[in-house]
Amino acid sequence: MLVGLATGALLTLGLIVRVHGAVADAKDRLLTPETNKPAVAIADQSEVGYCTPRFKEVLERVLHSCGLVSGEGGRRGCQPSDVKTFASISDSDFNELFTPLKNRGAVVMYDEGKDDLDANEKKLLEDMWFERKGARYFFVVARASKTGTVDKNRALSHRRANSVLFHLKDVSKDPEIEKTVGLLWLGNEFAQLSKEYCGWNNSRPESKCNEEVINRSAFVSWVDCRL
Repeated sequence: MLVGLATGALLTLGLIVRVHGAVADAKDRLLTPETNKPAVAIADQSEVGYCTPRFKEVLERVLHSCGLVSGEGGRRGCQPSDVKTFASISDSDFNELFTPLKNRGAVVMYDEGKDDLDANEKKLLEDMWFERKGARYFFVVARASKTGTVDKNRALSHRRANSVLFHLKDVSKDPEIEKTVGLLWLGNEFAQLSKEYCGWNNSRPESKCNEEVINRSAFVSWVDCRL
């Protein structure tokens, strides 16, 4: 009988200790919740400084409306009228969105009326491409200067955007690259760059630069935000 009572007492004591321990653990979790959260893998370029609500809004519209990710309906990229319609954003606001990317992107420069890439342009593109840091979308925003007609410059900026894509295809050997690279060709109709962009990382840092020169270009950068 005494053995049975002792065993029962020990079992009861053990139960009390376990309950007390569980309560203490729960209290600790309530007081220090951050230390008990499981680690979550986050891409290096997700939710960084440029991912403002306005940037996300425009990014999502461009990605889906212009078929930049999946190429839906055979479309890939946007021309000036598309950006104005789908993004619903002014020239200055569009450029302002990309300002936080100054240290993340680069400007590929072209000769007047040309769309071919020289050795410096190719190297800069390759440096930008392989500096991915976990991001999903590589944006190419090509322009043309005010010299020439609207139609000619629209076509020229389209060729400039394509020259970037074609070179990246060659160096990356990625058969699905078009799901990653988003092309926007703006001609000289929308979001012309001001002279201050001459100070951005570009393929011709030693050359004379003004508004005409900086708009013979393609801005490139990896971009990622949680949409």
